[in-house]
Amino acid sequence: MGEIGEAPAVLPSSFSIPTNALAGLALGALVSLGPACDSPDAEPDAKPVAKTEVEPDAKPAAKPNSAESTPAQAKPEPMAQRHTPLFPELQTYLSGLEGELDGLPAERRELLDLLAKHVVARRGADQPARLLFICTHNSRRSHMGQLWAATAAAFYGVDGIETFSGGTEATAFNPRAVAAMTRAGFTIDSDNDGAEQNPRYSVRMGEGVEPMLAFSKTWEDESNPKEGFAAVMTCSQADAACPFVRGAALRVALPYDDPKAADDTPEEAGRYDERARQIATEMLYLFRAVSRAQAS
Repeated sequence: MGEIGEAPAVLPSSFSIPTNALAGLALGALVSLGPACDSPDAEPDAKPVAKTEVEPDAKPAAKPNSAESTPAQAKPEPMAQRHTPLFPELQTYLSGLEGELDGLPAERRELLDLLAKHVVARRGADQPARLLFICTHNSRRSHMGQLWAATAAAFYGVDGIETFSGGTEATAFNPRAVAAMTRAGFTIDSDNDGAEQNPRYSVRMGEGVEPMLAFSKTWEDESNPKEGFAAVMTCSQADAACPFVRGAALRVALPYDDPKAADDTPEEAGRYDERARQIATEMLYLFRAVSRAQAS
């Protein structure tokens, strides 16, 4: 199989926020090199890993700004800075997470700061910042990452952001993950009559906001970016099996435990809600950091 690919989960293929010229910080391109990867048959529970891999010729990225990682105050950004009207339930959900951002583990904040610098550099160069979330089956965590990143960017009024997801193989956007995102406040519709094995979903974050198309696909699908993007590895198996993501300007391992472990148990809904909340919190941290950097 190719370098890396995670089955496309039924999720919006990409999401764009209108582009404005923004000032930013410089960031060296990071690309991980390694052998070609084969698609794994099964995916074990992911363990959080704090690491990035750098191409031999690439310059290492600057260390995250400690002042940004540990701001003096955990204070919500002014609502006036948020330009995209989210559904009230979704707005309330995200607002309730803002107080938790500075409590994230230091190793997770360091990785998110790396991503923030990449986004700021791209926007400072008047280029869209593209984030591709990759996991094995593109059915749960990578879809959550794609949707929450787009929504967190909208929440903080950061535009020029395009989010994508893919896997090493295509399966489907798991209905349990769809249900968890719906409980968080998204409106998700599908014309699927139950016959489609990989249905396409229309995901909306707010009234008047263009829907995001969600479905499972490989990371090399034609709908995903081919160069200059940041590859975010959301599961440990895809991270280990696919050390090289062709075309990526930055590769960051940001794995999450798989809620699949609780499927068909009494803990199922709670486990999926927990994972959705964790990913939402980290994407909020990411785009709060971007917003602050652009305002400085």
